[in-house]
Amino acid sequence: MSFECVSRTDVGLRRKVNEDSILVRTERGLWAVADGMGGHEAGDVASGLVVEALQRLPVVYGLEQLVEAAIKELRIANRQLIELAQSGGHERTIGTTVVALAIADGHFHCFWVGDSRAYRVRNGQIRRISRDHSLVQDLVDAGMLAPDEAEGHVNANVITRAVGVAEELEVDSSTGDAQSGDVFLLASDGLTRVVDDQEILAELAEKTPDGAADSLIEMVLARGAPDNVSIIITKVA
Repeated sequence: MSFECVSRTDVGLRRKVNEDSILVRTERGLWAVADGMGGHEAGDVASGLVVEALQRLPVVYGLEQLVEAAIKELRIANRQLIELAQSGGHERTIGTTVVALAIADGHFHCFWVGDSRAYRVRNGQIRRISRDHSLVQDLVDAGMLAPDEAEGHVNANVITRAVGVAEELEVDSSTGDAQSGDVFLLASDGLTRVVDDQEILAELAEKTPDGAADSLIEMVLARGAPDNVSIIITKVA
């Protein structure tokens, strides 16, 4: 399989440091976005460490073997971040979300921790292929909050899972087929907090990946860009 891939990252308009990190390994069919946890120390260190871990994956053969190796590296990174947080002699958290996508042989495998998201656009329809590890998503799943109320909720930024937070790292995943013409998007919440799914669909369905990436970043900036924003758009050829 071959791919057309573009990526963008921007510090936004309210942050001084970009705590997002991105991985683009198109030749391996592997991409990732990591979002260092805002409000905690060294968020950029956390996201960078996770991306570096995925960058150095050993050569393996097969989609599932690649994902297994990636998740193993995430668990090692989780332990390293916890040890780093404890090394200063006082309790602190150095954490990051991560969402990653691997594609090979007509299939995709998405895996994630936190609220950075993955989408697939096919035949004019958008499907979210990740599920936020967040307080508001838990409320939606429990029927205590309507889905259209989730993004603007006062606790929308409260995540329930991240790399570097708990001794045991739980990684969720989803799988499916990947067809020619499919467009996949990975994004930190700097995009999804201010641009809704239908707006994302309009850009991805109507423009080239390069044009859509530029438009999405411009849209975030025009709306105040309260957080760092990172996106990776991959189109299956």
